[in-house]
Amino acid sequence: MLLVYAALMVQGCVMAAVGAGAAGTVAYIRGDLEVVEPASFDEVYVVTRAVLEELELNVIKDSKDAISAVIVALDAEDKKITIKLSGTTQRTTEISIRVGLFGDETKSRTIYQKIHDSI
Repeated sequence: MLLVYAALMVQGCVMAAVGAGAAGTVAYIRGDLEVVEPASFDEVYVVTRAVLEELELNVIKDSKDAISAVIVALDAEDKKITIKLSGTTQRTTEISIRVGLFGDETKSRTIYQKIHDSI
């Protein structure tokens, strides 16, 4: 049992993908999809909320101030989706997406791609 748990934890700790392109840096680390998006914090926040609605995800928490936001939603399987936004400069925003307890890279990338395509 311990070996199975260790294998799952190591898999989650490995950086699955790092890329550079129009969206900046994208990395999947320890269950979180981490992105630096070349767009203002306010723009990313508005688009993120619209994407969650488009994907029919149930937002259960939404806290925002002038430079950061945390949005928590549930999918149809009641998996918790946590999206954290942080304005790093006037033109860049850090986005962190985690789906479920251990992360789900495919769903995280799907959500991010919709956000990116809508900006």
